[in-house]
Amino acid sequence: MQLIDTHCHLDAKEFELDRVAVIQQSVATGVDMMVVPAVAPENFNQVAVLAKENKHCSYALGIHPMFIDEAKPDDIPRLDALVSETLQHENKLVAIGEIGLDFYVTKENKVSQEFYFREQLLIAKKYDLPVILHVRSAIDDVLKHLRRVKLRSGIAHAFNGSMHQAEAFIALGFKLGFGGAMTHPRAKKIRALAKSLPLESIVLETDAPDIPPAWLERNEKNSPKELIKIAAVLADIRGISVSQIIEITRKNSIQVLPKLADLFT
Repeated sequence: MQLIDTHCHLDAKEFELDRVAVIQQSVATGVDMMVVPAVAPENFNQVAVLAKENKHCSYALGIHPMFIDEAKPDDIPRLDALVSETLQHENKLVAIGEIGLDFYVTKENKVSQEFYFREQLLIAKKYDLPVILHVRSAIDDVLKHLRRVKLRSGIAHAFNGSMHQAEAFIALGFKLGFGGAMTHPRAKKIRALAKSLPLESIVLETDAPDIPPAWLERNEKNSPKELIKIAAVLADIRGISVSQIIEITRKNSIQVLPKLADLFT
């Protein structure tokens, strides 16, 4: 069984000089699928081309809440049309994402963030696609919208909420993404969640080049090749083998992003 990185930004400028090598190194460590979410209309084409050119990559399309201030209302029908067209011609588009809300930096654009989030949820519902969610400092607001627009499934990326909030996501059919933050011994809340949540609710991610695990220096970029060590940390927290973690999280990833199954046949 092989690992699935459910969230990494391989299109980022940090990978401009070594992108192919990073993908090859990641595959060599046991990662046979990397999901690359878009963050803005400007990189829709880039993530799509990246996935088409690499058999170990798939992608999602969406507008990240931290890029909302540059977004325009006509980006929504553009996204809708692009999703419709893409689903007719290829199978590497596996979700709508990265979308959501972020009130950590500012709440001044809350109305705008919620508009774009809601509209993108409706696109996901229209095409029966899961969503990859950004939920920083906005979990309850995200859940409010998910209860209004009921979707097939999705992932709450970089989850760091409460047990009650985790249970609310799970009740809605969502999985919770755990990655580098979990590897830091001082991240006691996240590690407690990783230990006590049902394993069937957890998927693994790196968010590369961001959220570096504990063993990387500050000037080192994160990459999907770190996922095997992240899996080992989760195995240690849960008191089970790494192979079990790989098998269970892989199954969870395919369950929540069902179009991945077509890419392994």
